Amino acid sequence: MDPVARKALLTARRQALLVDLASIRDQLDDPLPQDWDDAAIEQEDDEVLQALGHAHQAELNRIDAALRRIDSGDYGFCAGCGDVILPARLDLLPDTPLCAHCAAGA
Repeated sequence: MDPVARKALLTARRQALLVDLASIRDQLDDPLPQDWDDAAIEQEDDEVLQALGHAHQAELNRIDAALRRIDSGDYGFCAGCGDVILPARLDLLPDTPLCAHCAAGA
């Protein structure tokens, strides 16, 4: 897959994450129910939504960094060692800044 196609893929995923994050924020802004049992369940649900929001935000940050690397011409090269990141790895993890060797910490 060429950088233009990867950029389109990353941009589409970025947009989906932004939609999901907006939905999560809306749900977290809902007032708690008056019933204590329902409120307790709602608070547990909010904790799950917050964790999901943090995970989405982290992925969004990785995507933004990958898009900057595409624009600068550094995409596909390991930020750790400078070697080429294998296309199969980029197919699985298009936002990765590291080759498999560096990601493993070896």
